[in-house]
Amino acid sequence: MKKYWKYSKEQLRDVFSTTEQGLSEKQVQKIRETCGENILEEGKRPGLLQVFLSQFADLLIVILLIAALISMCSGNVESTIVIAVVLVMNAVLGTVQHQKAEKSLDSLKNLSAPCAKVIREGKKKEIPSRELVPGDLVELEAGDMVVADGRILDNYSLQVNESGLTGESTNVEKTQGSLPEDLPLADRRNMVYSGSLVTYGRAQVLVTGTGMHTEIGKIAGMMNDIRDRKTPLQVSLDQFSRKLAVLVMGISAVVLGLCLYRKMPLLDALMFAVALAVAAIPEALSSIVTIVQAMGTQKMVKENAIVRKLKAVESLGCVSVICSDKTGTLTQNKMTVQKVYVDDREYLPGQLSMEEQLHRYLVYDAVLSNDATLENGKGIGDPTEYALLEMFRKIPAPKGGMMGEGGYREEMLRSCMK
Repeated sequence: MKKYWKYSKEQLRDVFSTTEQGLSEKQVQKIRETCGENILEEGKRPGLLQVFLSQFADLLIVILLIAALISMCSGNVESTIVIAVVLVMNAVLGTVQHQKAEKSLDSLKNLSAPCAKVIREGKKKEIPSRELVPGDLVELEAGDMVVADGRILDNYSLQVNESGLTGESTNVEKTQGSLPEDLPLADRRNMVYSGSLVTYGRAQVLVTGTGMHTEIGKIAGMMNDIRDRKTPLQVSLDQFSRKLAVLVMGISAVVLGLCLYRKMPLLDALMFAVALAVAAIPEALSSIVTIVQAMGTQKMVKENAIVRKLKAVESLGCVSVICSDKTGTLTQNKMTVQKVYVDDREYLPGQLSMEEQLHRYLVYDAVLSNDATLENGKGIGDPTEYALLEMFRKIPAPKGGMMGEGGYREEMLRSCMK
Protein backbone atom coordinates (compact mmCIF):
# COMPACT_ATOMS: atom_id res chain seq x y z
CA MET A 1 0.00 0.00 0.00
CA LYS A 2 1.28 3.44 -0.92
CA LYS A 3 1.85 5.79 1.98
CA TYR A 4 -0.24 8.73 0.76
CA TRP A 5 0.01 10.56 4.09
CA LYS A 6 3.65 11.49 3.36
CA TYR A 7 2.92 12.98 -0.09
CA SER A 8 2.49 16.68 -0.85
CA LYS A 9 -0.58 18.04 -2.67
CA GLU A 10 1.32 18.28 -5.94
CA GLN A 11 2.60 14.72 -5.68
CA LEU A 12 -0.89 13.42 -4.98
CA ARG A 13 -2.36 15.20 -7.99
CA ASP A 14 0.39 13.78 -10.17
CA VAL A 15 -0.18 10.24 -8.86
CA PHE A 16 -3.93 10.37 -9.57
CA SER A 17 -3.73 12.58 -12.68
CA THR A 18 -6.19 15.08 -11.27
CA THR A 19 -6.33 18.89 -10.91
CA GLU A 20 -8.04 21.45 -8.70
CA GLN A 21 -11.04 21.12 -11.06
CA GLY A 22 -11.34 17.40 -10.32
CA LEU A 23 -11.50 14.50 -12.74
CA SER A 24 -13.24 14.59 -16.10
CA GLU A 25 -16.06 12.17 -16.92
CA LYS A 26 -13.80 10.34 -19.40
CA GLN A 27 -11.19 9.82 -16.67
CA VAL A 28 -13.88 8.59 -14.27
CA GLN A 29 -15.14 5.96 -16.73
CA LYS A 30 -11.61 4.75 -17.46
CA ILE A 31 -10.72 4.47 -13.76
CA ARG A 32 -14.01 2.69 -12.95
CA GLU A 33 -13.25 0.04 -15.57
CA THR A 34 -10.02 -0.68 -13.72
CA CYS A 35 -11.03 -0.24 -10.07
CA GLY A 36 -14.73 -1.15 -10.20
CA GLU A 37 -17.46 0.41 -8.09
CA ASN A 38 -16.97 1.74 -4.59
CA ILE A 39 -18.70 -1.14 -2.80
CA LEU A 40 -17.66 -3.84 -0.39
CA GLU A 41 -17.75 -7.31 -1.89
CA GLU A 42 -19.68 -9.97 -0.06
CA GLY A 43 -18.99 -13.65 0.09
CA LYS A 44 -20.69 -15.59 -2.68
CA ARG A 45 -24.35 -16.04 -1.84
CA PRO A 46 -25.84 -19.51 -2.28
CA GLY A 47 -28.53 -19.81 -4.95
CA LEU A 48 -32.16 -20.64 -4.21
CA LEU A 49 -31.72 -24.28 -5.21
CA GLN A 50 -28.58 -24.58 -3.10
CA VAL A 51 -30.37 -23.16 -0.05
CA PHE A 52 -33.27 -25.57 -0.59
CA LEU A 53 -31.03 -28.61 -0.95
CA SER A 54 -28.98 -27.62 2.12
CA GLN A 55 -32.11 -28.15 4.24
CA PHE A 56 -31.74 -31.89 3.61
CA ALA A 57 -28.13 -32.04 4.90
CA ASP A 58 -28.96 -34.01 8.02
CA LEU A 59 -28.32 -37.68 8.81
CA LEU A 60 -31.85 -38.40 10.02
CA ILE A 61 -33.34 -36.77 6.95
CA VAL A 62 -31.05 -38.82 4.72
CA ILE A 63 -32.26 -41.99 6.45
CA LEU A 64 -35.87 -40.92 5.92
CA LEU A 65 -35.17 -40.22 2.26
CA ILE A 66 -33.76 -43.75 1.90
CA ALA A 67 -36.83 -45.11 3.71
CA ALA A 68 -39.11 -43.16 1.36
CA LEU A 69 -37.21 -44.55 -1.63
CA ILE A 70 -37.60 -48.14 -0.38
CA SER A 71 -41.29 -47.53 0.29
CA MET A 72 -41.75 -46.19 -3.22
CA CYS A 73 -39.95 -49.17 -4.74
CA SER A 74 -42.14 -51.56 -2.75
CA GLY A 75 -45.33 -49.85 -3.91
CA ASN A 76 -46.26 -48.33 -0.54
CA VAL A 77 -47.33 -44.95 -1.94
CA GLU A 78 -48.98 -43.62 1.23
CA SER A 79 -45.82 -43.89 3.34
CA THR A 80 -43.73 -42.33 0.58
CA ILE A 81 -46.08 -39.32 0.25
CA VAL A 82 -46.27 -38.70 4.01
CA ILE A 83 -42.48 -38.76 4.47
CA ALA A 84 -41.87 -36.62 1.37
CA VAL A 85 -44.47 -33.98 2.40
CA VAL A 86 -42.95 -33.57 5.88
CA LEU A 87 -39.41 -33.22 4.54
CA VAL A 88 -40.35 -30.82 1.73
CA MET A 89 -42.39 -28.61 4.09
CA ASN A 90 -39.39 -28.32 6.39
CA ALA A 91 -37.07 -27.43 3.49
CA VAL A 92 -39.51 -24.88 2.04
CA LEU A 93 -39.96 -23.16 5.42
CA GLY A 94 -36.21 -22.79 5.91
CA THR A 95 -35.70 -21.55 2.34
CA VAL A 96 -38.49 -18.96 2.56
CA GLN A 97 -37.13 -17.54 5.82
CA HIS A 98 -33.63 -17.31 4.31
CA GLN A 99 -34.90 -15.43 1.25
CA LYS A 100 -37.00 -13.03 3.35
CA ALA A 101 -33.98 -12.17 5.46
CA GLU A 102 -31.81 -11.58 2.36
CA LYS A 103 -34.41 -9.24 0.82
CA SER A 104 -34.74 -7.31 4.08
CA LEU A 105 -30.97 -6.84 4.27
CA ASP A 106 -30.82 -5.67 0.64
CA SER A 107 -33.59 -3.14 1.30
CA LEU A 108 -31.73 -1.78 4.32
CA LYS A 109 -28.53 -1.44 2.30
CA ASN A 110 -30.34 0.53 -0.42
CA LEU A 111 -31.95 2.83 2.15
CA SER A 112 -28.68 3.48 3.99
CA ALA A 113 -26.50 3.94 0.89
CA PRO A 114 -24.88 7.37 1.43
CA CYS A 115 -24.14 10.00 -1.18
CA ALA A 116 -20.97 12.01 -1.72
CA LYS A 117 -20.40 15.64 -2.71
CA VAL A 118 -17.77 15.51 -5.43
CA ILE A 119 -16.03 18.05 -7.69
CA ARG A 120 -15.71 16.98 -11.33
CA GLU A 121 -14.76 19.25 -14.22
CA GLY A 122 -14.93 22.21 -11.84
CA LYS A 123 -18.56 21.56 -10.87
CA LYS A 124 -19.80 20.40 -7.48
CA LYS A 125 -22.36 17.60 -7.65
CA GLU A 126 -23.87 14.96 -5.38
CA ILE A 127 -23.53 11.35 -6.54
CA PRO A 128 -24.16 7.89 -5.03
CA SER A 129 -21.12 6.75 -3.06
CA ARG A 130 -20.73 3.64 -5.24
CA GLU A 131 -19.77 5.91 -8.19
CA LEU A 132 -16.69 7.36 -6.50
CA VAL A 133 -13.30 6.50 -7.99
CA PRO A 134 -9.69 7.07 -6.82
CA GLY A 135 -8.65 10.62 -7.75
CA ASP A 136 -12.07 12.21 -7.08
CA LEU A 137 -12.19 15.41 -5.03
CA VAL A 138 -14.78 15.07 -2.25
CA GLU A 139 -16.19 17.81 -0.02
CA LEU A 140 -16.78 16.72 3.59
CA GLU A 141 -18.67 18.62 6.27
CA ALA A 142 -20.23 17.93 9.67
CA GLY A 143 -22.73 15.08 9.54
CA ASP A 144 -21.27 13.41 6.42
CA MET A 145 -20.29 9.76 6.33
CA VAL A 146 -16.84 9.16 4.85
CA VAL A 147 -17.48 6.70 2.01
CA ALA A 148 -13.91 6.14 0.76
CA ASP A 149 -10.35 6.41 2.04
CA GLY A 150 -8.77 9.76 1.21
CA ARG A 151 -6.03 12.28 1.86
CA ILE A 152 -7.02 15.72 3.15
CA LEU A 153 -5.98 18.56 0.82
CA ASP A 154 -7.68 21.53 2.51
CA ASN A 155 -8.71 21.32 6.15
CA TYR A 156 -11.08 23.63 8.04
CA SER A 157 -11.13 22.32 11.65
CA LEU A 158 -12.21 18.85 10.54
CA GLN A 159 -12.95 16.33 13.28
CA VAL A 160 -13.83 12.69 12.55
CA ASN A 161 -15.08 9.80 14.68
CA GLU A 162 -12.98 6.75 13.71
CA SER A 163 -14.09 4.46 16.52
CA GLY A 164 -15.14 1.77 14.02
CA LEU A 165 -11.50 1.34 12.95
CA THR A 166 -9.41 2.39 15.93
CA GLY A 167 -11.77 1.78 18.86
CA GLU A 168 -11.12 5.33 20.11
CA SER A 169 -14.45 6.99 20.96
CA THR A 170 -13.18 10.58 21.01
CA ASN A 171 -13.16 12.69 17.85
CA VAL A 172 -9.90 12.94 15.91
CA GLU A 173 -8.71 16.41 14.87
CA LYS A 174 -7.39 16.29 11.32
CA THR A 175 -4.57 18.17 9.60
CA GLN A 176 -3.58 18.70 5.98
CA GLY A 177 0.21 18.71 5.98
CA SER A 178 2.51 15.82 5.11
CA LEU A 179 3.38 13.34 7.86
CA PRO A 180 6.34 11.00 8.50
CA GLU A 181 6.47 7.76 6.55
CA ASP A 182 6.09 5.15 9.30
CA LEU A 183 2.86 5.82 11.21
CA PRO A 184 0.11 3.54 12.54
CA LEU A 185 -3.41 4.10 11.21
CA ALA A 186 -4.63 6.01 14.26
CA ASP A 187 -1.83 8.61 13.89
CA ARG A 188 -2.40 9.41 10.20
CA ARG A 189 -4.12 12.72 10.95
CA ASN A 190 -4.16 13.86 7.32
CA MET A 191 -6.15 10.81 6.16
CA VAL A 192 -9.84 9.93 6.42
CA TYR A 193 -11.19 6.40 6.22
CA SER A 194 -14.36 4.86 4.86
CA GLY A 195 -17.00 4.16 7.49
CA SER A 196 -16.05 7.04 9.80
CA LEU A 197 -18.30 10.02 10.58
CA VAL A 198 -17.49 13.72 10.26
CA THR A 199 -18.53 15.38 13.51
CA TYR A 200 -17.17 18.90 13.05
CA GLY A 201 -15.72 21.26 10.47
CA ARG A 202 -15.21 20.63 6.78
CA ALA A 203 -12.46 19.62 4.35
CA GLN A 204 -11.63 18.78 0.75
CA VAL A 205 -10.36 15.23 0.32
CA LEU A 206 -8.65 13.41 -2.54
CA VAL A 207 -9.95 9.83 -2.75
CA THR A 208 -7.05 7.36 -2.54
CA GLY A 209 -8.90 4.06 -2.14
CA THR A 210 -12.39 2.70 -2.83
CA GLY A 211 -14.30 -0.53 -2.26
CA MET A 212 -12.16 -3.45 -1.13
CA HIS A 213 -9.01 -1.29 -1.35
CA THR A 214 -10.04 0.71 1.73
CA GLU A 215 -9.08 -0.10 5.32
CA ILE A 216 -12.62 -1.26 6.07
CA GLY A 217 -12.50 -3.26 2.84
CA LYS A 218 -9.55 -5.23 4.22
CA ILE A 219 -11.64 -6.10 7.27
CA ALA A 220 -14.54 -7.12 5.02
CA GLY A 221 -12.19 -9.36 3.06
CA MET A 222 -11.11 -11.15 6.23
CA MET A 223 -14.73 -11.52 7.31
CA ASN A 224 -15.63 -13.15 3.99
CA ASP A 225 -13.02 -15.85 4.66
CA ILE A 226 -14.53 -16.81 8.02
CA ARG A 227 -16.44 -20.08 8.04
CA ASP A 228 -19.77 -20.37 9.83
CA ARG A 229 -19.62 -22.16 13.14
CA LYS A 230 -22.45 -24.35 14.35
CA THR A 231 -24.54 -23.21 17.30
CA PRO A 232 -24.80 -25.28 20.49
CA LEU A 233 -28.27 -26.47 19.42
CA GLN A 234 -26.97 -27.61 16.04
CA VAL A 235 -24.09 -29.48 17.68
CA SER A 236 -26.50 -31.18 20.11
CA LEU A 237 -28.92 -32.11 17.33
CA ASP A 238 -26.08 -33.50 15.20
CA GLN A 239 -24.85 -35.65 18.07
CA PHE A 240 -28.38 -36.83 18.83
CA SER A 241 -29.03 -37.57 15.16
CA ARG A 242 -25.88 -39.68 14.83
CA LYS A 243 -26.60 -41.69 17.96
CA LEU A 244 -30.25 -42.19 17.04
CA ALA A 245 -29.39 -43.09 13.45
CA VAL A 246 -26.85 -45.72 14.54
CA LEU A 247 -29.30 -47.17 17.06
CA VAL A 248 -32.24 -47.26 14.62
CA MET A 249 -30.16 -48.72 11.79
CA GLY A 250 -28.75 -51.35 14.15
CA ILE A 251 -32.17 -52.39 15.41
CA SER A 252 -33.61 -52.38 11.86
CA ALA A 253 -30.73 -54.56 10.68
CA VAL A 254 -31.33 -57.02 13.53
CA VAL A 255 -35.08 -57.10 12.75
CA LEU A 256 -34.34 -57.61 9.04
CA GLY A 257 -32.03 -60.50 9.88
CA LEU A 258 -34.63 -62.11 12.18
CA CYS A 259 -37.30 -61.77 9.48
CA LEU A 260 -35.08 -63.44 6.91
CA TYR A 261 -34.17 -66.13 9.46
CA ARG A 262 -37.88 -66.87 9.82
CA LYS A 263 -38.12 -67.34 6.04
CA MET A 264 -40.09 -64.10 5.50
CA PRO A 265 -40.00 -62.85 1.86
CA LEU A 266 -37.22 -60.30 1.28
CA LEU A 267 -39.59 -57.50 0.22
CA ASP A 268 -41.81 -57.98 3.26
CA ALA A 269 -38.77 -58.08 5.53
CA LEU A 270 -37.45 -54.83 4.05
CA MET A 271 -40.84 -53.13 4.45
CA PHE A 272 -41.01 -54.26 8.08
CA ALA A 273 -37.53 -52.89 8.80
CA VAL A 274 -38.32 -49.61 7.00
CA ALA A 275 -41.56 -49.24 8.92
CA LEU A 276 -39.65 -49.72 12.16
CA ALA A 277 -37.06 -47.10 11.14
CA VAL A 278 -39.72 -44.56 10.12
CA ALA A 279 -41.61 -45.13 13.35
CA ALA A 280 -38.47 -44.69 15.46
CA ILE A 281 -37.14 -41.57 13.71
CA PRO A 282 -38.84 -38.30 14.76
CA GLU A 283 -39.63 -36.95 11.27
CA ALA A 284 -40.96 -33.69 12.61
CA LEU A 285 -37.94 -32.92 14.80
CA SER A 286 -36.16 -30.68 12.27
CA SER A 287 -39.48 -29.14 11.23
CA ILE A 288 -40.38 -28.27 14.81
CA VAL A 289 -36.96 -26.70 15.41
CA THR A 290 -37.27 -24.68 12.18
CA ILE A 291 -40.80 -23.53 13.04
CA VAL A 292 -39.79 -22.44 16.55
CA GLN A 293 -36.81 -20.50 15.19
CA ALA A 294 -39.01 -18.89 12.52
CA MET A 295 -41.44 -17.76 15.23
CA GLY A 296 -38.49 -16.26 17.08
CA THR A 297 -37.40 -14.30 14.03
CA GLN A 298 -40.91 -12.91 13.58
CA LYS A 299 -40.91 -11.69 17.17
CA MET A 300 -37.57 -10.01 16.59
CA VAL A 301 -38.87 -8.32 13.43
CA LYS A 302 -41.53 -6.64 15.59
CA GLU A 303 -38.65 -5.23 17.65
CA ASN A 304 -36.99 -3.88 14.45
CA ALA A 305 -34.31 -6.60 14.41
CA ILE A 306 -33.71 -8.57 11.22
CA VAL A 307 -32.28 -12.07 11.57
CA ARG A 308 -30.48 -13.33 8.49
CA LYS A 309 -30.15 -16.97 9.54
CA LEU A 310 -32.59 -18.95 11.65
CA LYS A 311 -29.82 -20.49 13.77
CA ALA A 312 -28.83 -16.99 14.98
CA VAL A 313 -32.04 -16.91 17.06
CA GLU A 314 -30.86 -19.90 19.06
CA SER A 315 -27.41 -18.31 19.49
CA LEU A 316 -29.01 -15.19 20.95
CA GLY A 317 -31.11 -17.37 23.22
CA CYS A 318 -27.94 -18.91 24.66
CA VAL A 319 -26.57 -15.50 25.71
CA SER A 320 -26.71 -14.96 29.47
CA VAL A 321 -24.28 -12.04 29.88
CA ILE A 322 -23.60 -9.15 27.49
CA CYS A 323 -20.41 -7.16 28.08
CA SER A 324 -20.21 -3.73 26.44
CA ASP A 325 -18.28 -0.50 26.70
CA LYS A 326 -20.43 2.05 28.51
CA THR A 327 -19.30 5.20 26.68
CA GLY A 328 -21.71 6.03 23.87
CA THR A 329 -23.18 2.53 23.98
CA LEU A 330 -25.48 2.34 26.97
CA THR A 331 -25.90 6.12 27.12
CA GLN A 332 -27.48 8.33 24.45
CA ASN A 333 -24.16 10.04 23.70
CA LYS A 334 -26.04 13.34 23.75
CA MET A 335 -25.50 16.68 25.49
CA THR A 336 -28.22 19.06 26.70
CA VAL A 337 -28.20 22.46 28.36
CA GLN A 338 -29.60 22.02 31.86
CA LYS A 339 -29.10 25.50 33.32
CA VAL A 340 -27.88 28.90 32.09
CA TYR A 341 -25.97 31.36 34.30
CA VAL A 342 -26.59 35.00 33.31
CA ASP A 343 -26.23 38.20 35.35
CA ASP A 344 -25.54 36.35 38.63
CA ARG A 345 -28.66 34.21 38.24
CA GLU A 346 -29.43 30.68 37.10
CA TYR A 347 -32.13 30.05 34.49
CA LEU A 348 -33.65 27.07 32.80
CA PRO A 349 -33.47 27.29 28.98
CA GLY A 350 -37.21 27.92 28.80
CA GLN A 351 -36.88 30.89 31.21
CA LEU A 352 -34.63 32.92 28.90
CA SER A 353 -36.15 35.87 27.10
CA MET A 354 -35.03 37.54 23.90
CA GLU A 355 -36.36 40.82 25.28
CA GLU A 356 -33.59 40.81 27.93
CA GLN A 357 -30.40 42.30 26.50
CA LEU A 358 -27.93 39.98 28.29
CA HIS A 359 -30.03 36.95 27.39
CA ARG A 360 -30.15 38.10 23.79
CA TYR A 361 -26.37 38.59 23.59
CA LEU A 362 -25.81 35.14 25.09
CA VAL A 363 -28.13 33.58 22.50
CA TYR A 364 -26.42 35.47 19.65
CA ASP A 365 -23.05 34.04 20.74
CA ALA A 366 -24.50 30.52 21.06
CA VAL A 367 -26.24 30.47 17.66
CA LEU A 368 -24.32 32.75 15.32
CA SER A 369 -20.88 31.25 16.05
CA ASN A 370 -22.28 27.76 15.60
CA ASP A 371 -21.84 25.39 12.62
CA ALA A 372 -24.29 22.72 13.80
CA THR A 373 -27.81 22.17 12.48
CA LEU A 374 -30.94 20.42 13.69
CA GLU A 375 -32.94 18.43 11.16
CA ASN A 376 -36.06 16.50 12.18
CA GLY A 377 -34.95 16.61 15.79
CA LYS A 378 -31.52 15.13 14.98
CA GLY A 379 -28.38 17.13 15.58
CA ILE A 380 -25.67 17.33 12.92
CA GLY A 381 -22.27 18.60 13.97
CA ASP A 382 -20.53 18.95 17.31
CA PRO A 383 -22.74 17.68 20.21
CA THR A 384 -22.01 20.76 22.28
CA GLU A 385 -23.04 23.10 19.47
CA TYR A 386 -26.34 21.47 18.62
CA ALA A 387 -27.11 21.30 22.36
CA LEU A 388 -26.95 25.10 22.26
CA LEU A 389 -29.35 25.15 19.32
CA GLU A 390 -31.79 22.99 21.26
CA MET A 391 -31.51 25.49 24.12
CA PHE A 392 -32.38 28.30 21.72
CA ARG A 393 -35.46 26.45 20.47
CA LYS A 394 -36.76 26.10 24.02
CA ILE A 395 -36.93 29.87 24.50
CA PRO A 396 -40.61 30.92 24.30
CA ALA A 397 -41.35 33.22 21.35
CA PRO A 398 -43.89 36.03 21.80
CA LYS A 399 -47.16 35.63 19.95
CA GLY A 400 -47.35 37.63 16.76
CA GLY A 401 -43.58 38.04 16.67
CA MET A 402 -41.37 37.69 13.62
CA MET A 403 -40.46 34.12 14.57
CA GLY A 404 -44.10 33.00 14.43
CA GLU A 405 -46.05 30.62 16.63
CA GLY A 406 -43.64 27.76 16.06
CA GLY A 407 -40.99 29.31 18.28
CA TYR A 408 -37.43 30.41 17.55
CA ARG A 409 -35.41 28.77 14.78
CA GLU A 410 -31.67 29.21 14.28
CA GLU A 411 -31.91 29.52 10.48
CA MET A 412 -34.24 32.52 10.82
CA LEU A 413 -31.95 34.22 13.32
CA ARG A 414 -28.91 33.61 11.11
CA SER A 415 -30.63 35.05 8.04
CA CYS A 416 -31.79 38.12 9.99
CA MET A 417 -28.29 38.84 11.34
CA LYS A 418 -26.39 38.51 8.03
